Parts: sequence; C-alpha cells; structure tokens
Amino acid sequence: MAGIGKRMRPHSLFVPKPLMKIAGKAMVHRLIEELAKSIDSKIKNIGFVTGDFGKDIENELLNIAGNANANGKIYYQKEALGTAHAIYCASDLLNNEVVIAFADTLFKADFKVDKEKEAIIWIYEVKDPQNYGVVKIDEQNIVTDFIEKPKEKISNKAIVGLYYFKNGDLLNNEIRNIIRNKIIVDGEYQLTTVLENLKNKGLKFSIGPVKEWLDCGNKNTFIATNSRILEFADRKELTGRNVKVRNSQIIDPCYIGDNVKIYNSIIGPYVSIEYDSEISKCIISNSIIYNNSRVSGIVASQSIIGSNVEYLKSDEELSIGDFSIYKIIR
Repeated sequence: MAGIGKRMRPHSLFVPKPLMKIAGKAMVHRLIEELAKSIDSKIKNIGFVTGDFGKDIENELLNIAGNANANGKIYYQKEALGTAHAIYCASDLLNNEVVIAFADTLFKADFKVDKEKEAIIWIYEVKDPQNYGVVKIDEQNIVTDFIEKPKEKISNKAIVGLYYFKNGDLLNNEIRNIIRNKIIVDGEYQLTTVLENLKNKGLKFSIGPVKEWLDCGNKNTFIATNSRILEFADRKELTGRNVKVRNSQIIDPCYIGDNVKIYNSIIGPYVSIEYDSEISKCIISNSIIYNNSRVSGIVASQSIIGSNVEYLKSDEELSIGDFSIYKIIR
C-alpha cells in the first residue's frame, strides 16, 4: 500500500487510499477481516508496505493488525520500483506460509485457503480483460500462462491481487534474483515476472475464484463498493452511538457514524456518513461523507465529501409572479 493513490485525489491527499473508510471501516481493515475468515490457522504477522505516511497512520495500521490478533510490522518502499520490489521490502516475512494482498481492492469469497496447494492465485472473470493481468489454465485448473493486459481476448480470468504461497522462501529468493539481475519491465520490478519464473521452475499455481471483486480504484468505483459493502453488512453495525435524527428519513442501507446529526433531510439509500458530521436540509443518496463535516442545502448523488468540510447553501426567499420562468443553468 505504498502508492499515493493518484486516481482517488483529492481524497487521498491526506489519507492513504487503503485507509479511506467504507461504512465505518478502513478499506485495508475490511480486507484483513475477509482474509482472516478464509484462513483456518492463526495469522502470526501482518506486514504493511507503505510510503512515509507518518506515525499516526502507522499506529492505525498496527491497531488494525492487533484487532486480527496478529503482530503488525511497518515496511517502507521509498521509491516506486514496482510490485515485486514492494513485496521484497517485507522480505523478513517471506518464509513459510505467506499471503500477499494488494490493499486497494476488496473481495467477497466463500473459500478457505487450501494449504495442500503449492500456490494459489485468486481470479475473477471480467468482461474486458484488456485492463487486467490475466491467467490461462489447463484442465486441472493449474496456471499455464500469465498475461499482462492482453490486447486480444486470450483469457477473461483476471488476477485480483491476492496470492498464497506454501513456501514463502521460494517467492523471496525469486524476487531477490530479478532485483540482483535487474530484470525490469516497463521501468519496474514486476510481480508477474516473478510468478512466470516460478512457474517455469516447476511451481504449480492453482486458481481460486472469488464471487465478487470490489474495485476501489477511482471515485465512482469506490462509491459503488461502498454500496455493495452496505448491502452485505450486518445492520447492527451500521448505526453509531449518540446519533440524532430529527424530521428526517433514512432509507436503508446506510451507515451513520458516532455523533452524527441529521436534520430535515432524506438520506439514502447507500450513504455512509462518518462520525461528528452534521447534515441538514439535504437529499443525499449513493454518497460518502467523511468525519467532522457540515453539509446543508444540497441534493447530491455519486458524491464524496471529505473530512472537515463545510458546504452550506442558504435558503432562497422568492416572490415570483404569474407566467414567470426561473432557471438555474450550470
């Protein structure tokens, strides 16, 4: 999670994208929860590969690891040298059983990690594979080829950014090998290079399907993922403490955080409002409003409003005679 999240700016300027909240929980928190459900044994260590996000962010990450009863560790990728290099920054954890997860995506899956497999790559079938890394498989569901963003429709099985290795040392050694030999593709050390090399050396990659892949790459997909998470969520977890709702309608599913105040408004469906925010005289759907913001007098959908924002539109007083036309043209 060392990237700077350009496609989510301005919302990722002060908060790393994987720590942006969806229905009250950071994206990376939800990812770890899903992984914990899928792994029968205890997770011992969770390594976060980050940029220099500051101590407050690091402490939040360590708390997320602690919530999973795991030991959290912070690693730094100081230069954008590729996915393989990012993983290698946490090389002291690349031994025994290892799960690699890219922190800017969420998934819904009904699976358990099969520890009898040498390695597993989780995939999701997409309509347009040209924007993804994909795999080809044989009759035994073993990967035969890795293709990065194919120009022809060779396969629709997209790699979702989730991997299991029974022997993490193999992964560690192969990444070390491509870095030592400066095997660079498009200016970076690519994980797909490592996977292809390991396959050619005899490692068998099985595939694991996920039933839903929730993209968080840009504003619109982030809002769509928020909507899906709200649909999945336990309704008991969607309303915080000390919420005040007056003369308003909440259309489920919505997440309303602690100390939120809602007056004279219609909220929902698919709205998340983070703690200490105040909403008045609004109609809002399919949107996210972060903490400690005040919003008044708007009709909004497909919107993200950040933290500590004031967006206040005052009422108009009108006296319009017969046969008049009043237009607001934007």
